[in-house]
Amino acid sequence: MTVRTTTVAMLGVAVAVATASGVLAQQARLQVLPVRGNIYVLQGAGANIVVSVGRDGVLMVDTGLPQMSDAVLAAISELQSQLDLRERPLGFAAETRSSVADRQIEAPAKPIRYIINTHVHADHAGGNMKLRLAGQTFAGGNVAQAVSDAERGAAILAHERVLERMSQPPAGEQAAPFDALPTDTYFSDGMKLSHFFNGEGIQLLHEPAAHTDGDTLVHFRGSDVIAAGDVYLTTSYPIIDVQRGGTINGVIDGLNRILDLSVAEFRTEGGTLVIPGHGRISDSADVAYYRDMVTIIRDRIQSMMKKGMTLQQVKAAKPTADYDPRYGSTTGPWTTDMFIEAVYTTLEPRREPAGGPVRSSR
Repeated sequence: MTVRTTTVAMLGVAVAVATASGVLAQQARLQVLPVRGNIYVLQGAGANIVVSVGRDGVLMVDTGLPQMSDAVLAAISELQSQLDLRERPLGFAAETRSSVADRQIEAPAKPIRYIINTHVHADHAGGNMKLRLAGQTFAGGNVAQAVSDAERGAAILAHERVLERMSQPPAGEQAAPFDALPTDTYFSDGMKLSHFFNGEGIQLLHEPAAHTDGDTLVHFRGSDVIAAGDVYLTTSYPIIDVQRGGTINGVIDGLNRILDLSVAEFRTEGGTLVIPGHGRISDSADVAYYRDMVTIIRDRIQSMMKKGMTLQQVKAAKPTADYDPRYGSTTGPWTTDMFIEAVYTTLEPRREPAGGPVRSSR
């Protein structure tokens, strides 16, 4: 072996070791938490990633940051390896005594079938391309024969506004690669998968003008789990992307919709589980507290605006002061001042009709 060949071989080994070390480091940052039934949440990949893992394959809600894709794939593979995919005897007649039925033959785990994007931001959709290409779309019959790439990658589902904003970003921003774009979009109030997946129905619900104008809530109806995206957070005040159509009233409407879908086990505790875009797994009591906090702050700022106060005067009045220890921040990508400004920007003073407020006749 020549010196050159030896050097190239050693370089290849070094690259492989470095790559493996990088994936292991990423995996160390990931935390995999069981939620209920087939539902898990991966934390540490940017945003919370919700996955349904079962006999039908894998469905993902959001894909996290692009640099975390290898670690996310490794975590999903680990979850798949824990599945028991052996075919069970039917439990009657001769097959219960057959050695053929007891061979313990296990089918291979099925790949990622669906990815649902709750909205456009990179911490939720940045891993789309790599994770999509690691999967496979349901296809069959004439479709598989007529379309050569019908089975190339998983299907990506999102509201049509997500596709528009990913393919036509604001000036100065780069459009997403073709393989990262949603393959199936909806434009109405919602959509649902046409069939059960891993034993349950899955519903997508559009929340217009909330965190953005393309937000989707994902309701796993059998498991009674809601993936809320950034409509609901436990780590900060609501993040309102005004440039992409977000509003404070839309956030409150979204939180109210989550509560409408939720059923508590006892006195608002337990029951429906809600997974925020960032933060811990919650129940309806947590969402109700967050909704009340956001509504109170909205009403305070709106009252100040009715008095003619400017944005700077509203900030100086500190309408969030009693909640700042829990949700406030003076540094980072989303500060308290940024939240107040977003609320102020997206609110209009409520104008009462001439003659004063309309009173009920009751």
